[in-house]
Amino acid sequence: MIRGVLFDCDGVLADSEGVANGVVAEALSALGWSLTAHEAQHEFLGMALPDMEPVIEARLGKLPEGWANRLAHRIETDLSTGLRPIPGAEAALKAVQTAGLPMALCSNSSRGELAVKMRALGFGAYFEGRIFSFQDVARPKPAPDIYLAAARACGLRPEECLVVEDSATGAAAGLAAGCQVLGIVAGIGVPHIAGMTGFPAYLAGLDA
Repeated sequence: MIRGVLFDCDGVLADSEGVANGVVAEALSALGWSLTAHEAQHEFLGMALPDMEPVIEARLGKLPEGWANRLAHRIETDLSTGLRPIPGAEAALKAVQTAGLPMALCSNSSRGELAVKMRALGFGAYFEGRIFSFQDVARPKPAPDIYLAAARACGLRPEECLVVEDSATGAAAGLAAGCQVLGIVAGIGVPHIAGMTGFPAYLAGLDA
């Protein structure tokens, strides 16, 4: 029985990964790790910035002081003007709202990034304050912390919640929390549908 829906943000609601990965690729190329945006996405998909840093430093050595903060600011700036929703994202949110189910947003992005994304997309009101960044919990995905916190905020047990994800990292977090997990892409270790455009029909089918 699904009584609440917990959405990932990037790649599920916000078409932000192209923007963010372009910034990451440019910044790392300037330091000597030549990457395309596509390669950056493959390398860091689903990872919070604090988890990216040791991977980068293993390749390049100690990062310059303040580099991560400057990168985060640059990503936020680019997202504020270049962000678009994932096709079907708002219809999915409206379907959950119409069904009368609480929902939460759970992302490995920073609080600042999430605020920019919600302003740009106009999705913040759907979550009624239940918006969680990796900065709001002790451990980012793939740890279960963020989904456990979101389930509590919805007044639900984890097993009553459906997590919607697009990465193996996020899917692992949802499963570790004890939630039911739906992928919007194949190959992340959970049942999946073909994109967010199919979510309203999937949700309606749960009550059939």
